[in-house]
Amino acid sequence: MTPLQSAPQWFATAPAIVLALTGLALLLIDTIDPDSTNNGLLAGTATLGALAAGGIAGWFLIGGTGMESTGGAISLYGDALVVDGMSLFFTLIFTSVAAMVSVASYDYLADQQYQGEFYALVLFAATGMTLMGMSNSLATVFVSLELASLPSYALVAFLKKDRGSIEAGLKYFLIGALSSAVFAFGISLVFAVTGSLVLPEIAATLAEGTELVGVLGLGVLMIAGGFAFKTASVPFHFWAPEAYEGAPAPVSAFLSSASKAAGFAVAFRVFTVAFPLETVTEIGGGSVDWSLLFAVLAVVTMTLGNFAAATQNNVKRMLAYSSIGHAGYALIGLAAITTDGGAANGDVLGASMAHLFVYGFMNTGAFLFIAMVEKWGLGRTFEDYNGIASKAPIAASAMTVFMFSLAGLPPFGGFFSKYALFESAIGSGFWWLAAVGAVNSALSLFYYSRVVKAMWIEEPSKPLEIGSQPVGLYVAIVFAAVGTVLLLPGFQPVIETAQTVAAALF
Repeated sequence: MTPLQSAPQWFATAPAIVLALTGLALLLIDTIDPDSTNNGLLAGTATLGALAAGGIAGWFLIGGTGMESTGGAISLYGDALVVDGMSLFFTLIFTSVAAMVSVASYDYLADQQYQGEFYALVLFAATGMTLMGMSNSLATVFVSLELASLPSYALVAFLKKDRGSIEAGLKYFLIGALSSAVFAFGISLVFAVTGSLVLPEIAATLAEGTELVGVLGLGVLMIAGGFAFKTASVPFHFWAPEAYEGAPAPVSAFLSSASKAAGFAVAFRVFTVAFPLETVTEIGGGSVDWSLLFAVLAVVTMTLGNFAAATQNNVKRMLAYSSIGHAGYALIGLAAITTDGGAANGDVLGASMAHLFVYGFMNTGAFLFIAMVEKWGLGRTFEDYNGIASKAPIAASAMTVFMFSLAGLPPFGGFFSKYALFESAIGSGFWWLAAVGAVNSALSLFYYSRVVKAMWIEEPSKPLEIGSQPVGLYVAIVFAAVGTVLLLPGFQPVIETAQTVAAALF
């Protein structure tokens, strides 16, 4: 018996509903007692809401909701939303990251105002991301994208008395507004060609052929640009280092992990469902070959991200550029799709999804460690991290796990996710793409190991003064580290689930 067998179909959107209601509940709590400094109640409510939404998504996923074995995807509201295995898989990523950020923010926001608003914005952004994964129409894609983006702008600029935070929020907003305009114009061009915004209907219309190949190609290119912004891919990556560096560290963790995954969730669905490669290449004579576009983007993004990260002296900025590099790895999921790929297409797309799942834990944990260092007031450069392991060995051990996992070293989760991704790319005939990814992973070991060396080997240049032990941050960091390590024995179910749900798109 599936979870929805005796429930109305709209209950399939329960994860998004729970996130939205939790955000409203946080605003209600803050309205009843606006002067309250009960950060524990607010953080606890946000965490429970995120965990509840994630628990429901996991229950649905295990029960086969929206899968072929139980009748296929569930379409709602005139096919504007669809609940299937892929949307539920990505919902697990969003809710896990939101829960870790909420727990960590208990300490980080202890002396800040507007705490209720902060947690509400996190939950509303997570709601938008969840709807992005469910979107089956370009209209709902755009609306859910804005629902995720608008709270994110406010979160980046949350530290109202910090010039860096305000500047980062303004830059993020301006570039985001520009990308939204480009994205909306691309949607209008696709609508002009096909007369529909629903993804399967767009594909059906294109299968009949069109003479407006140039208009279609420009529309697809502009839509790809909108997704490139959301995923911090080149050439729309400029906002990421500024936003991540200036934003509160928990917000940087949230944006670089959950927001990036949301961008890929909607990109995977739009390009595989609305613009099937075999259809657009046939009608366009190769001029609308988005697989080649994403292959170029993947190479340029991972290379630029890793080389820029290697030149940084600021640890937070290094991680920002590192996240751009990981966007390049995830783009392999679209770049390695072929017109005659068959099961291989599902494998490579699923491997990219599995990498984003692992990335959600290790990257969030790394940024939360930076949040802890900021809380201690130690500084942001590599030198400021010298000798931290002698004062906080547990946290430093967790950070070591994150760094080696991000670099793709065994036996951590990041090794298996990158191995599966590169192996799938080779299986699709894109050995050169896997080779570029492997070279970039080797390069990333240089700057990730700098953090480990500073913490464990280098002597502090000044006496280390570590204040209180922030319980919330410790819990979130240890949880992320345990999740990263447990993905060593548990990666096989993750990759199998991801590849199964990805194969349903083809």
